[in-house]
Formats: sequence, structure tokens, C-alpha cells
Amino acid sequence: MRVLVTGGSGFLGQEICRRLVARGTPVSSLGRRPSLVLEGLGVRHHQGDLADPAAVSRALAGCDAVIHNAALAGVSGPLRPYWRTNVLGTRNVIDQCRAHGIGTLVHTSTASVVFRPGGLENADEHCPYPRRHLAAYPRTKAHAEALVLAADSPGLATVSLRPHIIWGPGDPHFAPALARAVRAGRLVMPGDGTNLVDTTHLHTAAHAHLLALDRLREGRPIGGRAYFITQDEPLPLRDITARFLRAAGRRAVWSTVPRPLAHAAAATSETVLRLTGLPRTHALSRFLVAELVHPHWFSVEAARRDLEFEPPITFDAGIAALSDTM
Repeated sequence: MRVLVTGGSGFLGQEICRRLVARGTPVSSLGRRPSLVLEGLGVRHHQGDLADPAAVSRALAGCDAVIHNAALAGVSGPLRPYWRTNVLGTRNVIDQCRAHGIGTLVHTSTASVVFRPGGLENADEHCPYPRRHLAAYPRTKAHAEALVLAADSPGLATVSLRPHIIWGPGDPHFAPALARAVRAGRLVMPGDGTNLVDTTHLHTAAHAHLLALDRLREGRPIGGRAYFITQDEPLPLRDITARFLRAAGRRAVWSTVPRPLAHAAAATSETVLRLTGLPRTHALSRFLVAELVHPHWFSVEAARRDLEFEPPITFDAGIAALSDTM
């Protein structure tokens, strides 16, 4: 079985490729940039854009299964680039899977597809998409996930995984962003940080993808379904940020900004970005503020039941290992 991993040069994609190679699976990757890491792993890397059907077709040729992990992620920015990568790219992957007779498709979604103001507590897969998403990223990922689940058929078995806030060794997003946010020994944040939040270690997210791939190949009745994937250890956001900062050798005092002020600043930031046309994907936004002040944690019971999923590493063990790498 040859597996194509889209976005194989990314944070999660590399770990998925590494694990597939370790168990002897021939692996190909599709990404926009070359990767020395993938070259060192012996992964056959195709350079191309998900929005280009011909590039997707070339990458899928000769493969038996696809882990569609590539996406444009962010908390802000205009709809168009997210739609191009996340929706049109996913549609191309589905179309080319059908064209090449590929029977297995695992999609990397995000728990943010169901997030809404007010937050979520112990949400399961019955939780619907909100009527209106707060940012282009969750909106387009929800649309892409819906395409994947609707594509499930006798000729193409599909499943979508919803990890939440992926972190671990080499994390290019969450931990570094926290470290940059510290100013003069203070971490300025909206809310008091008592809201419970789920996270997902890199090893947990990659492990879940291989489980889903195997279960689909075994013919388990999981096709057309989505599954939340987390550490199953929701913690107060204040504690999470403190633990990450300590792992990076930093300490900071939590400094609370009133919620109305934070929401007003986020609305102003979004207006400026819209008027200037700046394509910034990690600027202050209402989506970011909402995730910082509201709870968002999820049940993984469906993944336990259907995928035989258990996190292979605890939050504490992951933090300890992170400290050794930062």
C-alpha cells in the first residue's frame, strides 16, 4: 500500500510520514515547497499546489490511500486564500481519488469547525456546525469536512479527524506565539484564564491518523464519520499557558484585559485588515478572542469506541519532553 500525505512537509504531516515510513509503508507527499526532512525519510515528494488538479493527479498516481492533511490555518484573514486551499484543494483531492480508483481517504479537520461564541463543553460529534463561523479558517474547514464526509461511498471510504490545538516538539505555532506574547514579564490576555481547553500532542494526532487509516482499510463501519481527537485532559487556559512558558524557560504574570475591550480591539483589527487588504492569518480577531475567553473541550468516546483510540502520551509527559527540546 502506497499512501499519499498532502502537506507532508508540515508540522503534523512530517510526523505522519515518519510513522508510516517506520512501519514500512511506501509514502508520497504533496506540498508547495521541497523538504529535506522528507527526502531524508525516503518519502517521494511531489511539489505542487492543491488548487491545481493536474498537480494533485500526478501526486495521487500509483497510490492506494490518501491522508489529506494540507490546509491553510489561521485565526484571521480574508476568505479567498482559505477557500482556495481548504475547499477547492479538498474537492480536487476527492475528485482525483475517484479518478485514480483510490479507495481510502483520511481527512485532517479541526475541532474548530463546531466552535461558536459561548464555547463548548464535552461536545461530541452530534454537535452541529454553527450557523455562522467567526473566521474564514473554521468556515472553510467545515465546508471541506462536509465534502469529505459526503464523498463516502462503496468506492471511496472517507473519515475526518478533528484534532484541537496541536503541539509538541518542533511546534511552529502555539508555544512560540505564547512566548512572543510575553511583554515585560506579563501575558496580556482577555478573560481570567479559567476556561477549560483541550489540546492535542503531535504524537497523539499522528497516532489517530494511522488508526483511522487502518480501520478504513479493514472495512470497519466508520466511513462518512468525523471524530474529535484530543489528549482528553481539558485544563484551564491559564495553567496551559503557564506550563508552555515554563517549558520554554519563560515566566509571566497573567494580566487580564476586560472582555469588552478585547472584543472591540479584535473588531477594529478585522476592519483594518479588510480595508487594507492585508492577508494576515494570525492577527487579532474575534475568533481568537472567543477561543481565549470561552471553554472548548470535547468528548473522544466515539474515537475510543470506533478507532480504538487512546492518547499515546499524557499532557505531563508531552510537556516534559517539550522542555528538553526548547
